[in-house]
Amino acid sequence: MTSNHPIIQERTERTQWFLQDRFGMFIHWGLYAIPARGEWVRSVERISVEDYQTYYDEFDPVRYDPKAWARAAKQAGMKYAVLTAKHHDGFCLFDSALTEYKSTNTRAGRDLVREFIEAFRAEGLKVGLYYSLIDWHHEDYPAYGDRIHPMRDNESYTRNPETFDRYLQYMHGQVRELLTNYGKLDVMWFDFSYDHMKGETWKATELMAMIRSLQPHIIVDNRLDASGEEGGTIFTKNPLSYSGDFASPEQIIPPQGVTDDEGNSLPWEACITLNNNWGYASQDFQYKSSTTLIRKLIECVSKNGNLLLNVGPNALGEIPKESLDILAEIGDWVQKNGDSIYGCGQAYLPKPEWGRYTQKGNLLYAHLFEESVGPINLNGLAGKVKKARLLSDGSELFLSRPWNAAQYPDDAFISFARPEHSSYPLPDHRATVVELELL
Repeated sequence: MTSNHPIIQERTERTQWFLQDRFGMFIHWGLYAIPARGEWVRSVERISVEDYQTYYDEFDPVRYDPKAWARAAKQAGMKYAVLTAKHHDGFCLFDSALTEYKSTNTRAGRDLVREFIEAFRAEGLKVGLYYSLIDWHHEDYPAYGDRIHPMRDNESYTRNPETFDRYLQYMHGQVRELLTNYGKLDVMWFDFSYDHMKGETWKATELMAMIRSLQPHIIVDNRLDASGEEGGTIFTKNPLSYSGDFASPEQIIPPQGVTDDEGNSLPWEACITLNNNWGYASQDFQYKSSTTLIRKLIECVSKNGNLLLNVGPNALGEIPKESLDILAEIGDWVQKNGDSIYGCGQAYLPKPEWGRYTQKGNLLYAHLFEESVGPINLNGLAGKVKKARLLSDGSELFLSRPWNAAQYPDDAFISFARPEHSSYPLPDHRATVVELELL
């Protein structure tokens, strides 16, 4: 159902490419790659600005090669990428005129954001920047008494609430820099709102007006308006101007996808880590398998969603080999089966027992996760399928009505070989995709 609400109409127009591309790379990278205990290390371990300074003094990612990152993303089948221009620790990977706490002042001496954007654009990928609304380095950001600030228990870090507006000027100014100094951006990914620190606390109406004036095409997530725990007014028929263009469930794939309070599908993107940390964690080897991630990409698309899959480069600027190997395996699958992902969405049929459906026009894609005993049942599709092909190689599959299916007149059946009632292993154990051309 379409809406006459101008914010919803504009959101629909802006997100067309997003709903086509479906798969992106998230990159969490900063000073926290040196302690290598995750991007929240300052908060978790209550590290002071003075003690954290050692990582700033050491930061020198001599192996940073954004062209290699971009190739890895493209080969994985990703269509866009989002880099942490500034995370919660306040360190900027870009040459901001508003702070000295930036990569150009470290040993690196480089504007790492500019190099990222240029490299990914050169590979034909869309580019986005993550920007943290909070800042544990800035002297005007609430510290003592804040729920998550590293110095939350240190009374000497008591802030004067009247100076918070100076922080907002700084934060808005840096967003303006990012939207002015680096050409066209495709995504602005804000993080994170919490408790009362959301919405107009950030002067969000004013901030979004500036964003729309500078880059009206850019899509923005919903975290100016809401925390990662709840979604905000994007879920309503009267969204606020800063409600965002897409919902951003984190480390979870919503059981029924994401819809507004009237049941209409919303643009959404699940952001997921490869292991258990966003930033580089040297002892975290709990990597998800490529098969799991391929199936989760399929699941997102089958629910009208996107997958933003994270990598955490190390202190030298390298994406870990374990991550690159997984991305390569995903890319091998996407290269053969990408037609069932790009431009696809939720099918009109319920989830089948053996896997999931995605759909694009009259093409229905059956993603088979489980092997079958005998032919594969296509519930409710009797007389509705013109052709069936294995998507990875275009080979013909057999549409048939086996002798033992007389009790299921409403269902169609497909087989990979003859005789049709025999069982055969799936050609691709990760996810075998059958393209069904519907009548």
